[in-house]
Amino acid sequence: MVSQTNSSSRLFKHPNGQITHLIVDDYTDPWDNPKTVLIQGGFARHSAFWYHWVPSLARQYRVVRRDTRGHGKSSTPMPGDGYEYSLDTILSEIIDTLDQLGIDKVHFIGESTSGMLGEALAAKFPNRLYSLTIISSPLYLPPEALTLFSFGHSNWSEACRRLGSQGWGEHLARVPGTLSATDPNYEAWWISQIATNSSDGLAGYAEFLSKLDARSFLSDISVPMLILAPAKSAATKLEEQLEIAGQVPGSRLVVIYGAGHEVYVDKADDCLHAVQDFFSDIESSLVNNS
Repeated sequence: MVSQTNSSSRLFKHPNGQITHLIVDDYTDPWDNPKTVLIQGGFARHSAFWYHWVPSLARQYRVVRRDTRGHGKSSTPMPGDGYEYSLDTILSEIIDTLDQLGIDKVHFIGESTSGMLGEALAAKFPNRLYSLTIISSPLYLPPEALTLFSFGHSNWSEACRRLGSQGWGEHLARVPGTLSATDPNYEAWWISQIATNSSDGLAGYAEFLSKLDARSFLSDISVPMLILAPAKSAATKLEEQLEIAGQVPGSRLVVIYGAGHEVYVDKADDCLHAVQDFFSDIESSLVNNS
């Protein structure tokens, strides 16, 4: 069990030699035994992007903000490492992270493409999740999305290498329906944080995501599921979010009326209200069934 630490940055080495970085935020009462919320952001977004969710969640839950492979301070596989960017590899690293933290089960929050990981995780490892929340998450990335993210290069992965992480982020910020916040100071900060990612790390992960398809996992999801559906995303239409809800019995869908894809930013209060209501209902159900 993770001890009371308030906020701390940690590094964990996996059996495959790769390093995962995460931040643990825990402002619960010292005598409490809180449940854990694991947050994983979408492509190019690492643990720092979720700073504004911490005050609301970390008073009641232990919050783990995890950097995806090749993102933030997590390691980037090198050509000689023999690393395989596969779904089994990525999920095994998430499970190993929980094991090293000494955590049996979590409320998993996956934003954008990390929601696809969450769907696979819920289908394959339901015993490790109290619940699954996806935010602005597509089921797969269709050819038009892959072309958009390539910004005139041969593919998405090549664009990350050629433009660099900062250049790729600058291109994405110009696409309507992506970056939600209109404050130029936020946009400058957002780009500076995208730039901290390894360009090779983003390129490798982009290649993995280009082939990922979560549609086959929906019918196997049995844990409680919350879908925060963006009304105006450039990456996933509301119809796709309704399709997900229709294929996961008992799932809960809440439409978030933000300015674009990243509703967790400009509509953070709406998202957090929906998430906390969802968690509260799950915990009430657990108490009633105990």
